[in-house]
Amino acid sequence: MVTKIFTKEEWVRALKGAKDDYRIYLPVKHKDFHAFELLSDETAPDFEFQNTRLSPKSLIFPQSERMFEYSLDEKDGEAHIVKETPKDFYPQAVVGIRPCDAHALQLVNVNFDNPQYKDPWWVKRLESTILVGLGCNEPCSTCFCTSVGGGPFSERGLDVILHDLEDVFLVKPITQKGETFINKLGQGRMADDTLSDKAEAKARSSLEKVTSSIPTGKLRDKVVTELFEAPFWEEVAFACINCGTCTYLCPTCWCFDIQDEVLGKEGDRIRNWDSCMSPLFTLEGSGHNPRSEKCQRVRQRFMHKLKYYVDKYEDGVQCSGCGRCVRYCPVNIDIRHVAKLMNDFAQ
Repeated sequence: MVTKIFTKEEWVRALKGAKDDYRIYLPVKHKDFHAFELLSDETAPDFEFQNTRLSPKSLIFPQSERMFEYSLDEKDGEAHIVKETPKDFYPQAVVGIRPCDAHALQLVNVNFDNPQYKDPWWVKRLESTILVGLGCNEPCSTCFCTSVGGGPFSERGLDVILHDLEDVFLVKPITQKGETFINKLGQGRMADDTLSDKAEAKARSSLEKVTSSIPTGKLRDKVVTELFEAPFWEEVAFACINCGTCTYLCPTCWCFDIQDEVLGKEGDRIRNWDSCMSPLFTLEGSGHNPRSEKCQRVRQRFMHKLKYYVDKYEDGVQCSGCGRCVRYCPVNIDIRHVAKLMNDFAQ
């Protein structure tokens, strides 16, 4: 596979030239935050960012999605028949996704695509999506990707990776899908050894800048019931206000709810993101709620990510180390601190 060099102007111009073949999403700045938006002729992409506030997970797993539709009109020949809402799986490219967010999609994938269960919409969207990663030259102080199986230039889950070399991008295809995408751009020149060496040096340098970490080595050996009944959960949960910021910003959370909405005689069945931090999430039809207390919900969040996932999938923790929950929690609950409590706990 051929590694290419683009000036930053050439890169944006080449992406705009590929809009007929792909829907292309790029980071765009809005006041203090960046978000991924569909590329248009008016779009002003900004690659000078550390990370978006929301991960691009929603491009594969929409925050709200119509699943099925139905009619209650007896005059309709298909009244009371639930039909799948038409879906669009047009090829798309997410350009500028950070390696931690690409890693996160791999963690979510084991829930939606496994031998026992396959979500057809997730599978088809992921298959039709090209992930063009942007390596982190300056990781955030709250990033700890290196201690959860990733890194600022990790290629896990990516089809292409970009190295920002100040005036140019070094564009390295990783998969066949990624190489096809780069070839369709039809521009750029082959990278020489000097630029390739410079890219590798920057990648090594950025690795040394990740100074935050979480301990996970002992989690798999812990007894579930002992961790569940550990004495520190009340203290961990004390400050929590159940706002759900951590879950909605997390690129590895996959909880959802399904609701029916009816207007007149037309109805939709909709899948919406949900949060284990909400007291309604586990409320049963009988009125019983097995996690009615705040402490129980906080414990569930961390036990799922740092213990249940570890035991079930044997593939590390359910966390990509992006640090969003650390940066944006309004009461400073820190997953790194909780991981240490769990990892070091002795009955």
